[in-house]
Amino acid sequence: MSQHDTRPLRLALVGNPNTGKTTLFNRLTGSRQKIGNYPGVTVEKKSGTWMLGDRACTLVDLPGAYSLAASSPDERVALDFLTGHLAGEPAPDAVICVVDASNLVRNLFLASQVADLGLPLVVALNMSDAAEKAGIHVDAALLSRHLGVPVVRTVATKGEGIAALEKAVRQAVADRALMARVPWPEAVERAAKYLGAGLEKEGLPVPGPGELHRILFDQGTAVLERAGWPADSDPRPLLSASRDILTAAGFQPGSAEALLRYEHLGHLTADAIKWPEQRRRTASERLDAVLTHRVAGLAVFVAMMLLVFQSIYAWAGPFMEAIESAVAVVQDLVAPWLAAWPAVQSLVVDGLLGGVGGVLVFLPQILILFFFIALLEDTGYMARGAFLMDKMFGWCGLNGKSFVPMLSSYACAVPGILATRTIEDPRARLTTILVAPLMSCSARLPVYVLMIGAFIEPSYGAVVAGFTLLAAHVVGLVVAVPVAWAMNKFVLHTRPQPFLLEMPPYRRPRLRDILWRMWERAREFLVRAGTVIVAMTVIIWALVYFPRPAEVRERTVASLSSLNDPAAVERAVDAAYIEQSYLARAGRAVQPLFAPAGFDWKITVGVLASFPAREVIIATLGTIYGIGQDVDEESDDLRAALARDLWTHGAQAGQPVFTVPVALAIMVFFALCLQCGATVAVMAKEAGWGWAVFGFVYMTAFAWLGAVLTYQAGTRWLGS
Repeated sequence: MSQHDTRPLRLALVGNPNTGKTTLFNRLTGSRQKIGNYPGVTVEKKSGTWMLGDRACTLVDLPGAYSLAASSPDERVALDFLTGHLAGEPAPDAVICVVDASNLVRNLFLASQVADLGLPLVVALNMSDAAEKAGIHVDAALLSRHLGVPVVRTVATKGEGIAALEKAVRQAVADRALMARVPWPEAVERAAKYLGAGLEKEGLPVPGPGELHRILFDQGTAVLERAGWPADSDPRPLLSASRDILTAAGFQPGSAEALLRYEHLGHLTADAIKWPEQRRRTASERLDAVLTHRVAGLAVFVAMMLLVFQSIYAWAGPFMEAIESAVAVVQDLVAPWLAAWPAVQSLVVDGLLGGVGGVLVFLPQILILFFFIALLEDTGYMARGAFLMDKMFGWCGLNGKSFVPMLSSYACAVPGILATRTIEDPRARLTTILVAPLMSCSARLPVYVLMIGAFIEPSYGAVVAGFTLLAAHVVGLVVAVPVAWAMNKFVLHTRPQPFLLEMPPYRRPRLRDILWRMWERAREFLVRAGTVIVAMTVIIWALVYFPRPAEVRERTVASLSSLNDPAAVERAVDAAYIEQSYLARAGRAVQPLFAPAGFDWKITVGVLASFPAREVIIATLGTIYGIGQDVDEESDDLRAALARDLWTHGAQAGQPVFTVPVALAIMVFFALCLQCGATVAVMAKEAGWGWAVFGFVYMTAFAWLGAVLTYQAGTRWLGS
């Protein structure tokens, strides 16, 4: 890099999972980071500014990968970025490959694939201190001479080697330092040449040697698709003929690359690594004897998950209440200033401020969950938990890493879905996202308490009420497991595949890294999901608020002229407005659809109003029944009003609207339905709007079917 070269530099950071790559990225970029998604995919994009002396460079942290096979979204993004095939993302000027000094040869496999792309390379020999404690010594200078690129000893957690890394990157860019490539046998070169000729014959541009090797060696690679292979032409004959050249020379296409690369890397690193004369049993191995034991390990894991669940479920409560109280104070302060304009007042107070409060209230749960996730990941325990849970979930297409997101969703599906980012398998991650909202989150609890307290406990006692509450929390899990199996078999068409998991050594976590990751997730939720949640809240507010013809107020006030209670009159006016709102009209229109579940129009309006947030049904019913919005699930007045309500028309005229079967049907509907705007927004952000809509539709259909079956069976067995 010449002294007068001032063009912006772009650097890529690559490495296997568990090499400390993200820790190094955070160390280099600090607070100068941006997080988003790559165009057209849900793979997370992290970039930041790294100051090389007085020169600002863009550093891109690519997803952790073991190879550039491009068979998964993460691998494809990494390969496409490195080759300049991502829209609006030029190829980097140089690559920093982060390797674990304790597993040098295995980690250099990825670096050698990057070398085939012809990019200047620097090797960051990370976690060198841990390797040395284990008796493994790597001669960085000798290794650098063998590889042909700078090799820098780093300890990202302590900030060691950063200055040397900066100097090495400058040198690599200036000298175009290329890593020694694999001396491929003649058969490999001939097969690649044959493959290139076949692409040229199809009128396609012939990629470089590195990408030709990806097409040649990798099964299911997306490189051929990206090259523009015609949809009406079958590439298999060309691929088979190319790979037959390898087979004829005695190489197996599926294993040839690994054998040849590792043989090459073994020669390059042989005299640069000194191993301990006598291998000692490490502390990680001693801990694993307990923590991965099928009995003791499972007991520890269950205790750990209960702690995580309890923290999200209970510890976040006071903070959430404080946020709700703070928002209420702001609403009370703002409301008088807008009293002259009732519509504007309601929009600002109930719509905008209510929507903002609906976003902020999730922050305590998100922060607590990601504190534990970061802690478990950084210590290395998360991999052990996934190993223990894999057999339980593997048969239905999920894997062991699905357990934490699903457990977290019992508190709230929003942080639960965000927690699926720890799942590398894209289809297992998508399946987990689609079933996580079936877990019975804390927002459903007010509905359960209201229905059980008003109808189950008075009829059957506290014991049955307790079992009913337990059943309401379990029904989602009972449905989720077969749904996950069906998703993988019939929707995603996922083939059974082994769960490959690396067991990283146990490490001491750094509080700074944990806090930084908590901040990243919270900021991303507020910026990306928060805007959608507020917008959805405003839309529902408008449907409930409008229209407001003056004659509704006049008619209601006149009918209550003898009532000397202004507050009660205003509650009645609010109820009258809701009865003729656009949402109520929609409720009456769809009520026949819910009639088989025993729902009248008031329940249906409550169901529709609660799609942004389940607990909204409590305030909606309170308003409809003239009790007011400031009611909760423990309100005796609301419970009594529900118990008194009678059908006014039809075959059921004069009979109670709310019965035990109706109460159970409402609980089942809320247990299975995706009534949470925040969850839909996060699903869309993580998996795309298509899958978010699919999740909403299938869960709503399941909820309707479950409510109908519950009501019909309950009416037959329990009576009306």
